[in-house]
Amino acid sequence: MTLLITIFIFLLCYICGSFPTGYIAGLYLKKIDIRNYGSGSTGATNILRNVGKKAAIVVLVLDILKAMTGVLITKLIISNITSDILNPTWNPWLEILGGSSVILGHSKSIFLNFTGGKSVASSLGVLLILNPIVALGTLISFLITLLISRIVSISSIVGVLIANLLTIRSNEPLPYCLFMMSIGIYVIYRHRENIVRLSKGTEPKIGKKS
Repeated sequence: MTLLITIFIFLLCYICGSFPTGYIAGLYLKKIDIRNYGSGSTGATNILRNVGKKAAIVVLVLDILKAMTGVLITKLIISNITSDILNPTWNPWLEILGGSSVILGHSKSIFLNFTGGKSVASSLGVLLILNPIVALGTLISFLITLLISRIVSISSIVGVLIANLLTIRSNEPLPYCLFMMSIGIYVIYRHRENIVRLSKGTEPKIGKKS
């Protein structure tokens, strides 16, 4: 039964995360496939540069909300399963599974041939449910770095590093710490091309085309 519950949560949250918000915005507002423009990402930053500010805000909010929804659904499922069916010690691991599945769906959407965004907004959405204080600290560090550098990629990388430090300082359970470590590695990996451009000094700032 535990295996069935695990598979169900993974599939449900993955489909939720796969909803192609940025792709739909580009298609309906500009009649473009956003994956063929700029960085190729379906995230809010690429939408900002190639579709517009209002569309980027909507995409950002929806990407955060779909991630929050995935984790909330996971929590709801867990809360309605009795302890004789599911050992409570599995709960934090299943919450992490739900969050990870949403993030995976966002970056490797089944509706977009396994392409998507870079998982920063969806990671923030997951954090807002798992630990709002860590999420707030992460957001503040992102905004301060963005204000100073005006570069989204470096702000995102700083954000996930701060999130890891705050998670450890918060004495969160092992599944949460492992989750944040994995997400940090994943987000940095998804920004590998940005890191190359940063090293060359060619990474675009906010307000400039990529």
